[in-house]
Amino acid sequence: QFSGLLGTVYRRGNLSFTRDGNSLLSPVGNRISLFDLKNNKCETLPLATRLNIVCVGLSPDGSLAILIDEEGAALLVSLIGKCVIHQFYFHKPVHSVSFSPDGKKFVVTKDNLAYLYHAPGKKREFNAFVLDKTYYGPYDETTCIDWTDDSKCFAVGSKDMSTWVFGAERWANLIYYSLGGHKDVIVACFFEENSLDLYTISQDAALCVWQCDTELDGLKPMPPKDAVKEKKAAEDDEELLEEPKGEEIHGKADPSEEETRNKVKYSRVAKYFFNKEGDFNNLTAAAYHKKTHLLVTGFASGIFHLHELPDFNLIHSLSISDQRIASISINCTGDWIAFGCSGLGQLLVWEWQSESYVLKQQGHFNSMVSLAYSPDGQYIVTGGEDGKVKVWNTSSSFCFVTFTEHNSGVTAVTFTSTGYVVLSASLDGTVRAFDLHRYRNFRTFTSPRPSQFSCLAVDSSGEIVAAGSQDSFEIFIWSMQSGRLLDVLAGHEGPISNLSFNPMKCVLASASWDKTVKLWDMLDSWRTKETFIMNSDVLVVAFRPDGKELAVAALNGQITFWDHENAVQTGSIEGRHDLQMGRKELDKITAKQAAKGKSFTTLCYSADGQSILAGGLSKFVCIYHVKEQILMKKFEISCNYSLDAMEEYLDRRKMTEFGSMALIDEGGGGDEGVAIPLPGVKRGDMSYRHFKPEIRVTCVRFCPTGRSWAATTTEGLLLYSLDSGLIFDPFELDIDITPSNIHKTLSQKQYTVAIVMAFKLNEKKLIQEVIEAVPSSEVDVVCSSLPDLYVEKILEFLASAFETSCHLEFYLIWAHKLLMLHGHKLKTRSMKLLPVIQFLQKSIQRHFEDVSKLCEWNIYNIKYALAISQQRGMKRPAEETPGDEEELDSDSDYLM
Repeated sequence: QFSGLLGTVYRRGNLSFTRDGNSLLSPVGNRISLFDLKNNKCETLPLATRLNIVCVGLSPDGSLAILIDEEGAALLVSLIGKCVIHQFYFHKPVHSVSFSPDGKKFVVTKDNLAYLYHAPGKKREFNAFVLDKTYYGPYDETTCIDWTDDSKCFAVGSKDMSTWVFGAERWANLIYYSLGGHKDVIVACFFEENSLDLYTISQDAALCVWQCDTELDGLKPMPPKDAVKEKKAAEDDEELLEEPKGEEIHGKADPSEEETRNKVKYSRVAKYFFNKEGDFNNLTAAAYHKKTHLLVTGFASGIFHLHELPDFNLIHSLSISDQRIASISINCTGDWIAFGCSGLGQLLVWEWQSESYVLKQQGHFNSMVSLAYSPDGQYIVTGGEDGKVKVWNTSSSFCFVTFTEHNSGVTAVTFTSTGYVVLSASLDGTVRAFDLHRYRNFRTFTSPRPSQFSCLAVDSSGEIVAAGSQDSFEIFIWSMQSGRLLDVLAGHEGPISNLSFNPMKCVLASASWDKTVKLWDMLDSWRTKETFIMNSDVLVVAFRPDGKELAVAALNGQITFWDHENAVQTGSIEGRHDLQMGRKELDKITAKQAAKGKSFTTLCYSADGQSILAGGLSKFVCIYHVKEQILMKKFEISCNYSLDAMEEYLDRRKMTEFGSMALIDEGGGGDEGVAIPLPGVKRGDMSYRHFKPEIRVTCVRFCPTGRSWAATTTEGLLLYSLDSGLIFDPFELDIDITPSNIHKTLSQKQYTVAIVMAFKLNEKKLIQEVIEAVPSSEVDVVCSSLPDLYVEKILEFLASAFETSCHLEFYLIWAHKLLMLHGHKLKTRSMKLLPVIQFLQKSIQRHFEDVSKLCEWNIYNIKYALAISQQRGMKRPAEETPGDEEELDSDSDYLM
């Protein structure tokens, strides 16, 4: 099942802090990622919309969220259960959505209208979205919403340079009010705390301060009308309409004197300008914290300002990038400010008082091309077309180091067997080795004449590095120790598409577009050991983890399996129909008729070697059983129709007599900060074009622990894992094996029998209870009397228990005793048990790194304390002056 999305942290839409202010919701394409800033973890919710998410509304209690996509389809999501509660369609694109502070209502703006809905309550409802009122007023599209603290009124900003204040309930002295005063699009509007006073901010970096002559308590309720007549009139109106509009409130920009008599009045008390130098006056986003009176504004140039209102005092100004700031959010305490830059896919959380980053994450802003797991499965390295190499932590989902030494796109990445060296090949003609201890590029391998490297492999010892060229058709071999070029292997007559080393022997397999696979013996003068002739261009080769089988994928969509020792083909899989290429927007035929691209471009064996994972230029990843040669499962990696090549059939609604509607370029709009200019106006870029990225899978890899696999796709780095929660999966179950019998056996101190019974029932909580009931002095005896079949199961349980349990020493004793007592027997089944052992190693290694850092810090503090105390001891025998005593006191105070 889907377990996480890495590599992409923000795309577009508004950022939202949770109620406690410790977590941040970020829209990533058609999914939502939740960044836990306190515990330094990231989680992608297991739900998705049909198109990219445009706006997110978070309820005040933090339990519900409304996700709205590009076409106006909405999902009501429970953030507690992480599931979809309700689906709704608004029929048109929505600009913004906002819950009232009391959580009873929410406002949605689309076109030039504002719709007030009753928020879904705590009880089960047939229709969660009930329309209450429809507000008319602005002439152009609405842009932003803000509520008063008591949920009595809300303000709506518009592209027609006006801001409208509406009453959420029927007030006698405030039905609507229109505010002008700006010369550009309204970007944000904010009410002052517990007041009707308002701040409005426009795109030309102007701020207007509006003062209201009435307090919130001064709003008078409307006298009740004849409810029966009103209800009948509303029902008559609704019969004629396709969509019920509730009560309608029509606002006028210039009402008559009679209509404004005894009503709320606003007056502009101040107007400020942020920055009028150069092109910095294109204000794109703003956020306001009412309690601290802190206003944060972001600009198209990547600069942001912090001001204190209402005096407009500049506190801070900083440039975070050269890209447009798309979204800003402030947490409840006002300490942390989140910034989203859609151009770079960058997400920053800034603590403005200490001027430091709480979070700074950025994905690859071009497509990801390659990925590799570390040997223990704890880290993933990715390479992208932007020339960056990034290393991600699988447990926290954060990128902790980025290498930017390459000058062109990275085509392949891999780890060495130690797990502390990352290798990357690039089109800039270099292969670079990076050290994960010191985070530096310590080796750069180059060829005698410039070559574009398309693939990379390193042998199991980590000593021999091989890279294939796509222009000179040669394979270059280097020594990792010396960095010298050892040999150049020539023989292929086409670009080298893929390389793979045998994990057990020093044999290199190379695939080429010349329809051959060659095996090279690294220990025997690098001679060609064998050549396999294929029917089509070879795209990828992969060795089984035990090195006894070779899988080859070709351009005709076939995967063939070879016994390379005897040069015999052992099987083949026809994968053309399983891949199911999607139809592109401009194609005039269905996906089924498309002839090109139906082939697998990436292959990977599972950790036990029984299955093979295959992906290509499609939204599907297929997993096959190698021995049976059947398709076990197809994974649909995305349901996002904002990407190209997702649909299978022609959509006649998008076809006109002149061709597809996709040919009409809508990229010159103002949403991305680009406007079509008038003659003589320098603003705007007519060369800007809007295009849809195409869905494709560029690389798939199985985790060495066998628990998960990852794929680099157009959407980012997708992780799928086996941890599917509560699944009843009994093992050799008898009628006598019940929880009560297990507890009875445990009370009689028959620990081995109780463990065997618990594993037969196979309920995780029960297994944990039984194992933790064994005294640490008895672990040795229990381990020695365990049947061989259950040793593997206990090791697997220990590996998963290490990730969550606090009983670290107790579980380490178990792991140590099991491996010491059953090590020889386990070695005979090493290939089968390797994923379990690596899973265990990953869990222990993570704890080792955490504890070792803590220990080093404690050792440093103890040494420092000893050094200070020795200085004090040396000064005692000598005659101490009063000044010395004062110095010692200050030292001891520092230690305290």
